[in-house]
Amino acid sequence: MMGPSDMSHPGRTTEGAEVFLPALLRGSRRSCIESEGEVTLTVTFYGVRGSTPCPCETNLRYGGNTACVALEAPGCEPIVLDLGTGLRYWGDTLPQDGSFRGAALITHLHWDHVQGLPFFVPVDRPGAQFDIYGPPQDGLTLEQAFEDFMRPPYFPVRFRDLRGDIRFHDVTDTDIAIGDAKVKVRSVPHVGLTNGYRIEMGGAVVAYISDHQQPQDGSLTVADHVVELCEGADVLIHDAQYTPAEFAEKRHWGHCTVEYAVEVASVSKVKTLCLFHHDPSHGDDAVDAMLDRALASRNGTKSPTEILAAAEGLTISIDH
Repeated sequence: MMGPSDMSHPGRTTEGAEVFLPALLRGSRRSCIESEGEVTLTVTFYGVRGSTPCPCETNLRYGGNTACVALEAPGCEPIVLDLGTGLRYWGDTLPQDGSFRGAALITHLHWDHVQGLPFFVPVDRPGAQFDIYGPPQDGLTLEQAFEDFMRPPYFPVRFRDLRGDIRFHDVTDTDIAIGDAKVKVRSVPHVGLTNGYRIEMGGAVVAYISDHQQPQDGSLTVADHVVELCEGADVLIHDAQYTPAEFAEKRHWGHCTVEYAVEVASVSKVKTLCLFHHDPSHGDDAVDAMLDRALASRNGTKSPTEILAAAEGLTISIDH
């Protein structure tokens, strides 16, 4: 498998000032799983941060938008994983004439995973259709929760103001079909009810666990239902927010160390691990260091086979 190539020039200069464009607008990276055969699935990262958007000079290479990953396969309607601020940029690549059809899998309702919806232009067109799947919260259906936080005075636009047809589906601990894709939904330890997903699409398997509470004692035990989601996946996109020192200070915040992400991938026999949900305080050099930690934690076992740090504009093409 080829590693991602370097990004093009990280910014533009206008009258001596640096313009901090989202990383995905400044070039593209590509990685390929299985170098021969027809591409059956592409996985593209449009937002890779956790907690809050954080565009700044120190994260030009990895980007500052929050969680949003698009899965696209020939002949299939696309599936997007979470609706963070990166959703706006995915929308720029899609039809904006009312012909959009697609689905979203939301892990949970923290701001960094949902705040992109009102900026998603393809669904603000008559005729567009968007099915949103995710866990209900605190006695509210998914639809009621969106009605609750996407409204005045917190935001001027309600989801019902968007002119496309948005349909919400409550899902927890179940198996569903979305078009030709098969999706396994399991609860994942975090703060509040949170889903992890296993998506079989285009002949490939992607596991998505964006927020994952490591055991608070710092141990590396992995829950059986997490292994069920990840087992044998071509790609695992996994929370890797903290160093061990950071975890010691924030052990109850719902996230994990990069070493724990590698352990999840190793026990699940995952082929490629994508470190995800980067901490907003981690600039490019810090994320590079997290990747080095992940590679070192394999202890020569070469499991998983490939480890990448997710960056805006990274596309993984899976061939079979």
